[in-house]
Amino acid sequence: MWAAVIGVLGFAVFGQACTPSVTTVSGTHAPITVCSGAMIFADDFTEFDLEKWQHENTLAGGGNWEFQYYNNNRTNSFTHNGLLFIRPSLTSDQFGEAFLSSGHLNIEGGAPADRCTNPQWFGCERTGTPSNILNPIKSARIRTVNSFSFRYGRVEVRAKMPAGDWLWPAIWLMPAYNSYGTWPASGEIDLVESRGNRNMFNNGIHIGTQEAGSTLHFGPYPNLNGWERAHWVRRNSAGYDRAFHRYQLEWTPDFIRFSIDDVELGRVTPGSGGFWQLGGFDTQNVENPWRYGSKMAPFDQKFYLIINLAVGGTNGFFPDGVSNPVPKPWWNGSPTALTDFWNGRSGWLPTWNLNSNDGQDASLQVDYVRVWAL
Repeated sequence: MWAAVIGVLGFAVFGQACTPSVTTVSGTHAPITVCSGAMIFADDFTEFDLEKWQHENTLAGGGNWEFQYYNNNRTNSFTHNGLLFIRPSLTSDQFGEAFLSSGHLNIEGGAPADRCTNPQWFGCERTGTPSNILNPIKSARIRTVNSFSFRYGRVEVRAKMPAGDWLWPAIWLMPAYNSYGTWPASGEIDLVESRGNRNMFNNGIHIGTQEAGSTLHFGPYPNLNGWERAHWVRRNSAGYDRAFHRYQLEWTPDFIRFSIDDVELGRVTPGSGGFWQLGGFDTQNVENPWRYGSKMAPFDQKFYLIINLAVGGTNGFFPDGVSNPVPKPWWNGSPTALTDFWNGRSGWLPTWNLNSNDGQDASLQVDYVRVWAL
């Protein structure tokens, strides 16, 4: 009899220990059982776990014609003293300066980890010319595309933004399966983006290291993107490059909320019309790709994590006409933007301080990444 009672009590305790969660997960590092409130993914970067983080290997950047070449190299991505560093370097350091304007790069490798990850926008193979040089910066973009994706939960990333002209750090999430179609139909969640310029102003507002932003991208087609209705920034006069801050996401079946250091930055709570109505797309003569999803669609499917450091680009993230101690060396409509940027290196390269303290000033530094189930 006592054995039976102990068994029942044990079952009761076990039952209380794991309350099922609405959060769902997948991937090689996803937990088998998801309990409400439990930590379901974490990395404190005591080592660089390449089973958790897979490198991008591409010349394509993020689709904004940025100036970096993403690769797997310990110059550009490494851990040290419990921190992850995403550090920029010069392509010419490896290949020589003349190679930029005359060399040929084919980055498709034979090993699984060396395969080109994005062939779009000439991402796997390029030839440099004097007017269109090869990507002059090397950097890194890592993601949990194979190891971990989740739907709904809480995310906290403690990180320090880099400083240096035209650096573009980002910590964000992308859909695991494009359940509603290609970008931006399946959504994008930008936990934090910043700019590395220490003294850049646009219309009198500091938009460099003193600004951090969070954004949702959603829409049926690239030219119909409702991001401006789900975009928030917060300014910090000390600069987000001066100290570590906690960048937070709460993602539920009812709302998405962004916070910095426990202070809410912005939230979106769609009504019955969902993100289709929120984006104002109901006035367009376009089919709603989310019409059979929940009100949170496209943000009702699994997403994976991404950490990267981009440089420059021509999509307007670095607006033309900004005020900077050394003027922006390219304009966003230029067909020779890469070359123009590189030719202006005497202005921006000293701001990176790459020769001091292993370039830590110019590095995106991450202390930890943590994800909890709802």
